Amino acid sequence: MIKMLHKMGIKSNHMYLAGLGSIGLAFATWMASKNKEAAGLDRADRWGIFVGEWAPTFFAMGVALRIEETHRELGEGMEEEMYGETGRKTTERVHAGTGM
Repeated sequence: MIKMLHKMGIKSNHMYLAGLGSIGLAFATWMASKNKEAAGLDRADRWGIFVGEWAPTFFAMGVALRIEETHRELGEGMEEEMYGETGRKTTERVHAGTGM
């Protein structure tokens, strides 16, 4: 699922922002339910908790996407190191300053 989200262009920062937004939304739904509904504080608390449960999920998905992004960046760097500019696989090692 994380690879699919990554391929769709969703970044870890998007999930972190969604997590922060859900915290704000939890507070807003709690306030709206408390002030507008006659069901009382118990129902407002339930709404706030329901929406507030989304934040850890978004943050966890953000961490998973960050790992995927880092994994992809490292993989591309290793591929470039292995194949170089020519596109052919090289086994030579270049040592700085030794002429080897």
